[in-house]
Amino acid sequence: MHVGHPDKEKGMNTDGLRGAVAIVTGAAGGIGAATARMLASRGANVVLTDVNQEQGFAVAAQIGEGARFVAHDVSNGCDWKTVVSVAEDAFGSVSILVNNAGIAPPPLPLHEVSEADYRRVVDVNQLSCFLGMKAVVPSIIRRGSGAIVNVSSVAGLKAERGAIAYTASKFAVTGMTKVAALDLAGLKIRVNSVHPGLVDTPMVRPEGGAQAFDPILQFAAGLPIPRPGEPDEIANLIVFLASDSASFLTGGSYAADGGWTL
Repeated sequence: MHVGHPDKEKGMNTDGLRGAVAIVTGAAGGIGAATARMLASRGANVVLTDVNQEQGFAVAAQIGEGARFVAHDVSNGCDWKTVVSVAEDAFGSVSILVNNAGIAPPPLPLHEVSEADYRRVVDVNQLSCFLGMKAVVPSIIRRGSGAIVNVSSVAGLKAERGAIAYTASKFAVTGMTKVAALDLAGLKIRVNSVHPGLVDTPMVRPEGGAQAFDPILQFAAGLPIPRPGEPDEIANLIVFLASDSASFLTGGSYAADGGWTL
């Protein structure tokens, strides 16, 4: 005799995302916007944050009633308190955090990188993850359980020439994720990191139009999967890790890179 899960047999949402409250940083475009849209399509309420206010409000408006946008400097602890308050006031306690915001300066050899530029990358890419995790934990505790997904990079798994600050910040996110997974497991909070490779977003498209993008396409052609990834392909992984479908996964580092790190 077959006994199935009644919700699955009725085609209902069974991944724990319906009614979830998610915060997604860097959500005005690229991977962040794709993630926010996908979470909302699965029934989650989403607070999108970014420094790009015009684009951020536009994405939130496209999503509809279950979305809010907050202008947000992710390296500022006070801004994080505001974001969590907006989420709680609008939708209730937070259950999901996606630390996606980041910057990637043009490649420079170590001896040409200024201290100010190095610190800026670390503040936006690394400090922000610490501030975000710290800010949402009390809210997730009130919720009862939750998930955090930190978006690192292939540069958080392997060295990249000319990217001393970016690589340092992304390796740090990888390590911070593992420590957080240990520290927060007893609070029923899972923490994982995602490591995108070359993804077709504004971050990797230099100024100069299609011709300027040719070298990136040529590099991608040498990968096992010979093309850039799409934002939705990364968002799929992020949303899976945030959902109850990944209930036994914590502290993991998941590359979505077309085989780059092989």
